[in-house]
Amino acid sequence: AEHQHVRYNPLRDDWVLVSAHRVKRPWQGQLEKPPPEDVPRWDPNNPLCPGATRANGEVNPQYEGTFVFPNDFPALQPDAPEPDDSDHPLFQAAPARGVCKVMCFHPWSDLTLPLMSLPEIRAVIDAWAELATELGASYPWVQIFENKGAMMGCSNPHPHCQVWASSFLPNEARLEDRTQRQHLSQHGVPMLLEYAEQEARRKERLVVENADWLVVVPYWATWPYQTLLLPRRHVCRLQDLSDSERDNLASIMQRLLIKYDNLFEVSFPYSMGWHGAPTGPSLEEDCRHWQLHAHYYPPLLRSATVRKFMVGYEMLAQAQRDLTPEQAAERLRSLPEVHYKKRAE
Repeated sequence: AEHQHVRYNPLRDDWVLVSAHRVKRPWQGQLEKPPPEDVPRWDPNNPLCPGATRANGEVNPQYEGTFVFPNDFPALQPDAPEPDDSDHPLFQAAPARGVCKVMCFHPWSDLTLPLMSLPEIRAVIDAWAELATELGASYPWVQIFENKGAMMGCSNPHPHCQVWASSFLPNEARLEDRTQRQHLSQHGVPMLLEYAEQEARRKERLVVENADWLVVVPYWATWPYQTLLLPRRHVCRLQDLSDSERDNLASIMQRLLIKYDNLFEVSFPYSMGWHGAPTGPSLEEDCRHWQLHAHYYPPLLRSATVRKFMVGYEMLAQAQRDLTPEQAAERLRSLPEVHYKKRAE
């Protein structure tokens, strides 16, 4: 806890430098603005609100639950042309096609997932699984991700996520496919299933758990309060979850996200996303090496206004963190599971 060391990340086949003593250094760097607390419940100028007009002129329906629509500024399009042939191996390009969708979690802009009810969160999970099935029928990778908070690039104060389906396996998916395949081949058990069993037994990095899920600050965490959400049984894809697993997923997500908000008593920013077995052609292949999981990457380090920057050594050498995963897990674990905004109710 007091001396620097490096830890191996078997999922990414790389290392992270842990320098726990550095969190004690004085900070005179950039201070972030806390997110606004006075977000209006409905704003006609917010393109994600029910009845609002989006940039392309389309008017949103008066939706009352989740709402999915094509991204008006997609990074991937289904009919993109083939790139020109390369005349040199150092200048390669390949086709990239796909679709991008936006999914609103709730009609109210002043809510976030930790403040939503369990049935409302369960509806989000069901919508995720539906999109994963629909888009995964033809695309090899479906990336569900949420950028929460302006600090993480969220452009609209409204509870929502994005879903990008691509004709190729992105870098992170390729890497996790390789490492998990190697682990199963060498050890005879899926890597993250074995890892979840180890963390459930050791408990030193455990944040929350229930009958079907556990959340840990991973042994190899890079971001200060990074967490990994894991199922207890072997399951390859989000759409493979049972009813009870989806209910318990809604519960454990709510508990984790309430703890995140309670840490600095602020709407906690993060980027999160689901990783599961590839789809499309891979639906007919053996994907037993895969284990479904979700990554949460929050940037805040010391307070609501001081974030961790991935610069300098992190960009040019390797990832480095300023407190141990065990310290981060203990702090998250000790936080109450009643949201700070509801304590006076």
